[in-house]
Amino acid sequence: MFNSFFGRFSQDLGIDLGTANTLVYVKDKGIVIDEPSIVAINTRTDQILAVGSDAKNMIGKTPAHIVATRPLADGVISDFEVTEKMLKHFIEKVHRESFSILPRPRIVIGIPMSVTEVERKAVEDAALNAGARQVFLIEEPMAAAVGARLPIQTSTGSLVVDIGGGTTEIAVISLGGIVTWKSLRVAGNELDSNIIQYARDKFNLLLGERTAEQIKVEIGSAFPEKEVKEAKMRGRDLITGLPKEVIINSAQLQEALSRTVRLFIDNIKSTIEATPPELVADIYERGMILTGGGALLRGLDKAIQEEAKIPVHIIDDPLTAVVRGTGLILEDIESVKDLFALSTQEDSPIK
Repeated sequence: MFNSFFGRFSQDLGIDLGTANTLVYVKDKGIVIDEPSIVAINTRTDQILAVGSDAKNMIGKTPAHIVATRPLADGVISDFEVTEKMLKHFIEKVHRESFSILPRPRIVIGIPMSVTEVERKAVEDAALNAGARQVFLIEEPMAAAVGARLPIQTSTGSLVVDIGGGTTEIAVISLGGIVTWKSLRVAGNELDSNIIQYARDKFNLLLGERTAEQIKVEIGSAFPEKEVKEAKMRGRDLITGLPKEVIINSAQLQEALSRTVRLFIDNIKSTIEATPPELVADIYERGMILTGGGALLRGLDKAIQEEAKIPVHIIDDPLTAVVRGTGLILEDIESVKDLFALSTQEDSPIK
């Protein structure tokens, strides 16, 4: 009774709770929030000063009593209280325009496949404490496949590779279920770390996270390019301690990123090796789908295709694939309950 009452005044949400970015889809409206998963907190008052883009701008620039923190690490909650506050902020932001006094939405949240029951419970509890009346969890590659509008309920095999900020999910999907899979806690953030380490080793230069990410976006590549691009790297000289600027080119950056790119390719190949031959035949014919922010790394599709000998397709707007999938699921939750991960809540309708 109370659920139906609150439902009249709440907007159901689909959330891609990512290590790097949190995206929120509102039923009948589309994606309304796309913000970095970062929260800035005043440690003296325990007050949240900023969430999302505003908090990201503070990274590396705050005084001692202000901490800009990522409450999720490797796709799972590392700071429960801050995650709860961040979710509450986003829920209230969505309902601000509709003048809801007490928003109690149903929420569909994408999670990595490798999460433990404890980690699953942490996501559910954080969402419930933030104001959700019901929480449904769906594995990220399944949500990405729905978002890419793949025929997941048929017997045709689909290979989805979702490269996010903290995790890489590789899954073969058929008949509404995941047949073989691998989940790596290595993804886009690791590529940034590769650049930071390369700058330290080759140039004695200490780079910040934001600078490394910016260079990756500007000239990063996983495959040799005809045109060599250059970018300026600014940081602190490790020898003198003074500011320093060096020029790095796309060939050097490809070398810096090669170890992590190799890891992606090796795990994709081992997932295919563990897949039943009939499904491999489907994948060979139809190709694999790349989703997530990591799919935007230039040349990654070519590097994978050359090694795996299978066509690779990057879907339109790969960054939003998971949240679009949760949004499509929201449209008809009752008919897709088989897709959800098992809930840890005692009164869950999908237990």
